[in-house]
Parts: sequence; structure tokens; C-alpha cells
Amino acid sequence: MILNWQHHPWAGVFPATLCPFHEDESIDEVGLRHYMQELAAVAGIKGVVCNGHTGEIMSLRPAERQRVTQITAEAVGERVKVVSGVSAEGSLPAIDDALEAKAAGADAILLMPAHHWLRFGRTSETAVGFFEDVAAGADIPIIVHQYPAWTKASYSLDELLEMVKIPQVVCIKMGTRDMARWRWDYEQLKEAAPHIPILTCHDEYLLASLLEGSDGALIGFAGFVPELMVAVVHAALNNDLLGARKARQQVDALARIVYNFGEPISDAHQRMKCARWLMGRFPSMTMRRPLRPLPPAEIARIRTSLEEIGYVEVDAKIKAILEELVALEAREAKLGAREAKLGAREAKIKAILEARRKKRQQEAEEKEEAAQQRQAEIKEEAARPRDRSNENRKEHIRAT
Repeated sequence: MILNWQHHPWAGVFPATLCPFHEDESIDEVGLRHYMQELAAVAGIKGVVCNGHTGEIMSLRPAERQRVTQITAEAVGERVKVVSGVSAEGSLPAIDDALEAKAAGADAILLMPAHHWLRFGRTSETAVGFFEDVAAGADIPIIVHQYPAWTKASYSLDELLEMVKIPQVVCIKMGTRDMARWRWDYEQLKEAAPHIPILTCHDEYLLASLLEGSDGALIGFAGFVPELMVAVVHAALNNDLLGARKARQQVDALARIVYNFGEPISDAHQRMKCARWLMGRFPSMTMRRPLRPLPPAEIARIRTSLEEIGYVEVDAKIKAILEELVALEAREAKLGAREAKLGAREAKIKAILEARRKKRQQEAEEKEEAAQQRQAEIKEEAARPRDRSNENRKEHIRAT
């Protein structure tokens, strides 16, 4: 059985989506709705994946995750598949989250491994059992989220072969980031379950993993520049190597702005959100805490990089705001240096005054100690028995 990626519901391009926030960190529901509609309108997008790492699931409250899923389903559920990420530390909370996603309109869930496994590891029985539990408890289609091979949460090939036997498992998001084993894993899984698509999420090895063996991509960059991701993925899956490389060249410059030649890290999605905002394609660049805002100089660097590659001309108003922010940051740095210099002078004066005070205190203590010693000597002298021999001789002389 050969999987037809063009017609299979779980093959093709699935953007892992961003989540817009207001400045007070509340969800921008209007912005989220428009963003999802924009992605779903791109020809070739099979589905959208909300509540993933790109969508800051780690900072969303449980009720907010459900609300994001509901808004997404209402906005684009009739046009594309809606997948909601589920991140939980045990089977019971994972089942609860999956049921809430299902009630909110999700067609499937992206089930992440329990994150305490990253620290403590787990047995194969536990890993496979986790999927069996959620499948039985929620009865919703499941996409397996495979973590990098260098983590303790990554699934072995044998574990994946057991997972694809579970009827609710419909797809694998393959993120091993180990190209040496990619082709082998793909072939073994295809032999065991040819009907289950394997989607790459390798931003840094996108074209390589597509060509080695893949049925599509579930990737954050498709939520950034969906039209370019569709071009790369479709060309690769159609065995159009020249077309895929040409499309990839456009992606490379953008990828360097966001990922800088590496795999996604903590602030990569922050740069992605910032870049879309600079392009006028996202309502804000606000991230949820504990992430801190990007420095104005970094925002300016992203803006300059976007302009240099000619992908977009940044809005003049945004450019003026950024230039003002950079100038303000420079002034604050200058004021900070001046304050630091004044602070150093003040500290030096305080140190001199403190040294003088200590010297005066020491001199007073020494003087007091000397006085006390003198008093002690006087008392000692007064208490000593007198030698009366001289007085007796004087009395004898007077008598004679």
C-alpha cells in the first residue's frame, strides 16, 4: 500500500500556529481568528495545529487551551483539520485535556510526552501505555509527538511500532533530529503501518528529511510563511528536487533570522512572532511570561534582515517606532552609564567618610582604653601598702 499524500487527511502541510496576545497577556481572540483564517486560506494547507510549543501551550491555562481550540475550530474547522496539542504529566490529566479539546471542536490531538520523562526517563510499557490510556479514555485521533533522540522522552523504533497498532493513532510528528536513523525508522514504520503518515518537524533539516522519507510536514515555520512551506513540501513530495531547492532558498534566509542554523530554541518562536508582526501579518509580538520582550536592538536587527532579503518592506510607521525605541534604549544606556559613574563617585565618598569615621572611632577607643589603664594604675598604687621606714627615721631625727 502506497500512501497518497495529496488525498490522505493526515498527510501534507500542517502549520504549528502562533498565539497572539494583548499587551496585558490576555488572548487576542479577534487576532487569533483572523490569523487562523489566513493560514487556512493558503492552498495546500491540510490542517492547523494550535496549542503546540509554537503556540506557547506551556504558558496557557487549561481553560485558555480549550478556548484557543474552540476559536480555531469556529474559524477554520469547516475548511481544514483542527489539531490541539495536549501536554500533561499523567494519563488522567491527558485524558481530561483530550476530552476538552474534542468538545471544543478538535479533529485530533497532538499528544506530547510527559515532560517529567525528560528528567527521569520511563519504561517502554509506560510510554506505550500512555497512548493506550488516552486513546481509550478520550477516543479521539492522536498524532504522536516524537521528541529529539537525545532526550529521555524520545520513543524508540520498537515503541513507535507498538503505538501505530493503536487504532486512534493516525499520524506521527517525527522529530528525532537524527538523520542517521531517519530513513531506517521511516521504512520500518511504513512496512508495519503504511497507512499512517509520518510528518517531519525538522526546521533545520526540512528538505533532507522530506527527501529521505516523509509524507508531509507539521512545522512551526508553516505558521510563519505558509505559502513558502507549501511550495517546499509539495515540490519535495512530488520528487521535484530543483523546485524544492529553489523554494528552500527563499526559506533559508528567513530561517536564519528565526533559528540561526539551529533547531528551535526558547526564543525562536519569539523572533518568528516579531517577524510576522514586522511584516504586518500578526497583531502583536507580545509573548507570555516568563519570556521577556526582545531588546529593541534585536527587533531592529530582524527588521533590517527582512528588508535586506527583500521579502517584505517593513511598514514606515513600524520602522519609525523601532528607530525611536532603539534611540530610547541608547539614551537609557547613556543615562545608566552616567548614573553608574555618579554612583561610583558617591560610593567612593561614602567609603572615605566611613574610613574617617572608623579612624576617629578607633582613636577614641584607644584614648578611652589608655584612660582606663591609667585609672587602674592609680587605684593599684593607692591600694599598695606604704613603706613606713623613712617616716620612722624622720621622727627619730626630730626627736633628737
